[in-house]
Amino acid sequence: MTPTVPEGRTGRARFAVLALLGSIVVPLVAAGLASVLWLLAGMAGLALVAVGVWWTLAHTGALRVLGVILSVAAPVAVLVLYAVYGLLWPALLSLALWVLAVTAARTALSAAHPAPGRSGQAVAEGPHAPWVLMNPRSGGGKVGRFRLVQKARAAGCRVVLLEGRQDVTGLARQAVAEGADLLAVAGGDGTQALVAEVAAHHDVPFVVIPAGTRNHFALDLGLDRDDPAAALEALTDAVEFRVDLGYAADRVFVNNASFGTYASIVTDPAYRDAKARTALHALPGLLAGEDAPRLRARADATHVDGLQALLVSNNPYGRAVDAARPGRRERLDSGLLGVVGVRVDSTAQAARLARGPRSGGLVRLSAVEVVVEAGTDRLPVGIDGEHVVLSSPVVCRVEPGALRVRVPRRRASASRVSGTAADWPGVARLALGRPAPGRTAAAG
Repeated sequence: MTPTVPEGRTGRARFAVLALLGSIVVPLVAAGLASVLWLLAGMAGLALVAVGVWWTLAHTGALRVLGVILSVAAPVAVLVLYAVYGLLWPALLSLALWVLAVTAARTALSAAHPAPGRSGQAVAEGPHAPWVLMNPRSGGGKVGRFRLVQKARAAGCRVVLLEGRQDVTGLARQAVAEGADLLAVAGGDGTQALVAEVAAHHDVPFVVIPAGTRNHFALDLGLDRDDPAAALEALTDAVEFRVDLGYAADRVFVNNASFGTYASIVTDPAYRDAKARTALHALPGLLAGEDAPRLRARADATHVDGLQALLVSNNPYGRAVDAARPGRRERLDSGLLGVVGVRVDSTAQAARLARGPRSGGLVRLSAVEVVVEAGTDRLPVGIDGEHVVLSSPVVCRVEPGALRVRVPRRRASASRVSGTAADWPGVARLALGRPAPGRTAAAG
């Protein structure tokens, strides 16, 4: 019996195909075959923007000023050129249709296979001795602003406030030794990772309370970062699932470990109080100086060298320019590390970045193990935003399903949209009502 495709997925696939055709037809109607020239003009503008950004980051003085001007002037010039020849609105409409097409295509395909574990299993019984570590300084004082201490204690939690440079891992281990059957953290991702490691080691549930500045881990779990108190519902009405943990040597990360340029910048004590100014001061030497770091990496069987920056993530990130989920992870239980590397040595290479992964300057991979080295005995690493120095080479690995995470049953659910290129043949099959190969029908 041929499996059927739910109407919801079929409708999204048909919309994606129609939007894609529309993005092609609109410029053809407006400019005919000359639309190819206008496309090339747009791509040239993107290349000039990439050059401008490179000059801004990798140089100082007049060339940096010129880079800022070029970064702004290039896209403005392209838009003015389109407007003069009456092609601005067709170009914008075509771009909007293309974004809608890609978003609908990825939605239609991802609906065919919900991420394993994301739905979770309902928790029949709440914890008897929950323990919560709270950092009152995180997120500009979210702990106090949202009255998290009082609300957690009212929910039956033992609350410990983080003061100064306390041993976070030691506090969590002591809590488990004293009978805690659930560990939770209200703080940044770096603190989350330290407690998550203890929770994984003892196989006790872990709850994320997004009280930090960014809290990317909470975002990918579908939690509302603007309402951290809502995460406390995981103590009474929760679902539980397992997610992976990443390791850089013996250090756990829930988000990523960064090497090279960014890791070197965060070593500067001034970075915490003046991030932009410190980065702009350090980047020229790190990107184009004689002592600029050059990393070598082996991702499973793939070897890459000459990298200035490398990001190894706990599960792959989507594309930064993905309209549906910019810089987000589709899932946290794939059993894979994401690898993103950058290598740009010249203005010409910077211009080619406009071509994306095909430029050679941007590396995107997935791997079970990543080995990083730079010809030195020690490597600075940014682990979930915290600076550490590790012995080289650094072996990064993923521990599948290591962490039991509990989240509220009712939460801001993150849509599962793939960060990879849309599979247009698969979308076309779905539009015709045929299931894509290797996928089973799911509720639409």
